[in-house]
Amino acid sequence: MKNMSLRSCNRIILRVGTLFSLIYTSALAGPPFKTDDPQPVDYLHWEFYIASEQQFTKHETNATYPHIEINYGAIPNVQLHIVAPLGYIHTIEGTRYGYSDTEIGVKYRFVKETEMLPQIGLFPLIEIPTGNENEHLGNGKMQAYVPLWIQKSWGKLTTYGGGGVWYNPGPDRKNWAFAGWEIQYDFSELLTLGGEINYQTAATQDSEPKAGFNLGGFVNLNEQHHILFSLGCSLSGETAITGYIGYQYCL
Repeated sequence: MKNMSLRSCNRIILRVGTLFSLIYTSALAGPPFKTDDPQPVDYLHWEFYIASEQQFTKHETNATYPHIEINYGAIPNVQLHIVAPLGYIHTIEGTRYGYSDTEIGVKYRFVKETEMLPQIGLFPLIEIPTGNENEHLGNGKMQAYVPLWIQKSWGKLTTYGGGGVWYNPGPDRKNWAFAGWEIQYDFSELLTLGGEINYQTAATQDSEPKAGFNLGGFVNLNEQHHILFSLGCSLSGETAITGYIGYQYCL
């Protein structure tokens, strides 16, 4: 019985680690929201983020404490992207903390926004398995995500959304889809507030699809310095509270 219980606990921790990896990769799409947009960083400009993404359930806490994100406008309409995270997982079986999987990507906007047309872009991402799989801080296999994003603005109102499919190899895992939509409003030069809804299909053989929402925004201290935040909750499956807090420096 003791060995069976130990195996069961190990399976639970492994699933938690896998869940953390899936949550992390989808949640960091478009700070402070899970839904992303097609707009790249301006040519020869940079974005730097230091932030933390968290999820709290009854049985575990998953987070990045912290992660670093860097975006660079390499050529017009093209952005290079990298995220380097420190992962944190806490369950009744203990705590794991260390470097997790590295995310790289390229955002390409192939349709610019006009009065009539939205801007449209692709943002393929690759998750490099740099985290320790044995400590459940990494996925252990390379993952890839290919989404399409659309955005349209009318004055102070902006809305964007889309989605794509994750390639998710490994035992008991399967490819899964993520989709989301966000709307935000510039209340002033200082404050932008918005909200999103999102949905993802099951990522493992024994998991279920899930939906959620987030409310958040941006405190624009000036053109270079920004504070980003969001708070959300699941709408299906196990109750989960999600959060994001971060600092953005634009250069």
